[in-house]
Amino acid sequence: MKAAQSLARRRLDERLKTFAGLGAPPPMGWVRAIRDALGLTGAQLARRLGIRPASLSELEKNEASGRITLATLRRAAEALDCTLVYALVPKQSLEKTVEEAAKSAAQKELVAALHTMELEAQGVRAADKREMLEALTADIAKAGGKRLWG
Repeated sequence: MKAAQSLARRRLDERLKTFAGLGAPPPMGWVRAIRDALGLTGAQLARRLGIRPASLSELEKNEASGRITLATLRRAAEALDCTLVYALVPKQSLEKTVEEAAKSAAQKELVAALHTMELEAQGVRAADKREMLEALTADIAKAGGKRLWG
């Protein structure tokens, strides 16, 4: 099952690359930017949406400030002959996020284990510590779940 998670994570990373270069929305929001680019007046788009022009102005302000609902944004997209695409775009690849979390968890586990070993006069060389960290990181990344995110 863990192999399936890793495969799903890699596939999702590939799909999300499409959004990586999208950047921030236009300052006035997507609805206003697309409306302007199409040459639609506020009154014309309001009519398409079945709302008053003042309500459209409020809709555009809400989108620009991040207070718009997905349902309202979907209606506006349809009125603009667009498709609403909703995505959470990770700041880095999901694989990288898992690797970093696994390494952090491995370091915590290793510190505790090495402390116990030192108390028992079983010191470990630096090269061996690195090797142990790499192996433990791989194990934790593969295991996932509480061990990775706990």
